[in-house]
Amino acid sequence: MRRVRYGVAMSLDGYIAGPGGEYDWIVMEPDIDFRALMARFDTFLVGRKTWEVMTAQGPGGRTRGIEHVVFSRTLEPAAHPGLRIVSGDARAAVLALKEKPGKEIALFGGGELFRSLLAEGVVDTVEVAVIPVLLGGGIPLLASPGPRAKLRLTGHRVYDKTGTVLLEYEVLGFSKRLRSPRRATPGRRRAS
Repeated sequence: MRRVRYGVAMSLDGYIAGPGGEYDWIVMEPDIDFRALMARFDTFLVGRKTWEVMTAQGPGGRTRGIEHVVFSRTLEPAAHPGLRIVSGDARAAVLALKEKPGKEIALFGGGELFRSLLAEGVVDTVEVAVIPVLLGGGIPLLASPGPRAKLRLTGHRVYDKTGTVLLEYEVLGFSKRLRSPRRATPGRRRAS
């Protein structure tokens, strides 16, 4: 079965974009071979907002040889011929993609799609490039409330030129919502 890998850049204080959605703080690490990295994938999963950023940067937002799957409740498929738009059951769509033969599947961009697919149990790895900058606010990696996930570190690398730290984790399990700890009320005892 193919794996879904979430790759994202994050500030040291936990933001994946600034307060206005800006990402000008992300430094390109010269020691990363982005061409080799992209060759691992034949499918990109993106949310509507990320898709709009991609299309603003060039040839329709598409990368040659890559199937682009956009999750959106507002994009009209007729207005985007040749683009696969998922507006319904995201879990079923991703599971079907994972069953197809092919390379790995990259999940890009914003936290909303990541959070929802993580809660559906279809994200296999989380790969975070921690950029040495403090933004002080913005879009967090995982907005609250979000799913709680157990992760296992599978790789790490420190890039000396930029100070970026790449952390790679396997998703071991999750629960759909965070539960606040149960507190004993004064004067009441918990049953043992």
